[in-house]
Amino acid sequence: MKVKGIINEEKITLQELREELLKVEAVRLEAGKEMSYELRRSIEHANHLSKTSAGSSRELVEKLLEFEKMKPEIAFRIAGIMPQSRDELRAIYAKERFNLTGEELDEILDLVKVHF
Repeated sequence: MKVKGIINEEKITLQELREELLKVEAVRLEAGKEMSYELRRSIEHANHLSKTSAGSSRELVEKLLEFEKMKPEIAFRIAGIMPQSRDELRAIYAKERFNLTGEELDEILDLVKVHF
């Protein structure tokens, strides 16, 4: 499949991607079209890694963006991975030029646990 041009670009969470892929799958199955290997693998990957609902993940991203040291890329990564420990969260922030305090890490982890 060749892409001719990008019309619109928007960040979405893994859970939202999963819902979109499931819609595409339903349309293809209803029309009797065969799904490509890449599409099947993408759906399988999204199903395997999704740990919460799309609405809950979007709400988590919005709340994470309220933090001072939160970039949109990191907020979406946290919503996709749903880290459960400080070490997992530190790994997400490993490339950043700043470190989070234990209190900031705990606040983020508490938000993740609420939306899990």
